[in-house]
Amino acid sequence: MKIKRPNKIVEGVVIHDTSSEGLAVARVDEMVVFVEGAIPGDVCTIQIYKVKKKFGEAKMVKLEVPSPHRTAAPCEHFGTCGGCKWQHMDYKSQLSFKQKHVFDALTRLAKVEFPEVKPILGAEEIYNYRNKLEYTFSAKKWLTVEEIETGEEFNRNALGFHIPGSFDKILDIFNCHLQKEPSNSIRNSVREFAHQHNFSFFDIKGKEGFLRNLLIRNTSIGETMVLVSFFREEKENQDALLEHIKTNFPEITSLLYIINPKGNETFHDLEVHCYHGRDHIFEEMEGLRFKIGAKSFYQTNSQQAHELYKITRKLAGLTGNEVVYDLYTGTGTIASFVSKNAKKVIGIEYVEAAIEDAKLNANLNNINNVEFFAGDMKDMLTHDFISKHGKPDVIITDPPRAGMHEEVIKVLCETKAPRIVYVSCNPSTQARDLAALDSLYKVLEVQPVDMFPQTHHVENVVLLELR
Repeated sequence: MKIKRPNKIVEGVVIHDTSSEGLAVARVDEMVVFVEGAIPGDVCTIQIYKVKKKFGEAKMVKLEVPSPHRTAAPCEHFGTCGGCKWQHMDYKSQLSFKQKHVFDALTRLAKVEFPEVKPILGAEEIYNYRNKLEYTFSAKKWLTVEEIETGEEFNRNALGFHIPGSFDKILDIFNCHLQKEPSNSIRNSVREFAHQHNFSFFDIKGKEGFLRNLLIRNTSIGETMVLVSFFREEKENQDALLEHIKTNFPEITSLLYIINPKGNETFHDLEVHCYHGRDHIFEEMEGLRFKIGAKSFYQTNSQQAHELYKITRKLAGLTGNEVVYDLYTGTGTIASFVSKNAKKVIGIEYVEAAIEDAKLNANLNNINNVEFFAGDMKDMLTHDFISKHGKPDVIITDPPRAGMHEEVIKVLCETKAPRIVYVSCNPSTQARDLAALDSLYKVLEVQPVDMFPQTHHVENVVLLELR
């Protein structure tokens, strides 16, 4: 009998897989059910809260037999916070399921011929690996079930992360395992100072409050950036908070602030003010220095980014004589990284500010064989553009999660570069694109890389060669 109604309690459910979005997968009455809170190998009681035509959605309400893959989650916020959803799965198993996701995408979606997938490159640091975290101030603190059941009144001001599915509710975070110190100390000190001085936290629905966001960035060479976002100008209060941060954390390299009176949290169109130190920090990689401002994009796992770039460079097979196109170049990190092995590198990116950073970093490193261009990829990558700047011998492409536009793929097929290195943060859309390239290109190598331990996300690098 098939499930026809939600809120059904089912006992003895065996979890057998994970989905591409990281949810546990089970079968109940011939229906695929995606289960929150479980991992493969668990036997559990679930509550099915949503039934659709082809699948159901459920949450685990009781763990009957724990999976051999289970481990204790170290974070006190696990299960409530929307990040790090695989903390309760041992890291070896995380890598195994990520590898399986890549294989399944190539098999079920791409349906192309490919060699054996190389073992996924795991991370040495599986916690405290992020170099950037953004926190939100909110007057609508999320209360846990335990807090509600006490019947007590709580201070509803919070500084932390958005609750999944609740844009106006923030989980107050005290100890996050994603970023090295002084990240936790800075955030907790800022919250305490704000409480002591009765600063108002932002109410996103009422569009009222003083404190809005807190961004913390760090680099592998020990530099730290802190950016405080205020909803409105309160000169005395903002100076008091910024001075508190400066005094208590003298190791901060760059202390910045913005005034953001908009309806959303984005600040790329707003002026950034430097309160103390530089308006930027530096990251280094193989002797290259990258200048990172408040608005700059940089891979959020510096150590694994280096590994990813080394793989990309190796697969590109450069001898020093090639013209390389780096599509979706961002701030030009890959372009700069491979430039010493190429004759010329052309970087193309949609975001103009990122291209400005790319040019600046090339100049900073005295790299003179790279050129960067800003514009929509499908409009920029044309036959006229290629005629003007040279036919590519190697194309490196690292598109966003949505993958490459069909017009871009069409141009790639018509250009017939001998080699393409496709870097992807979404194996599903990568698989779709590989299927579209299959008539002209053969997959020679597949190398997954884990950039985000404790999550389901996986990066995948594929080498294609012209048939």
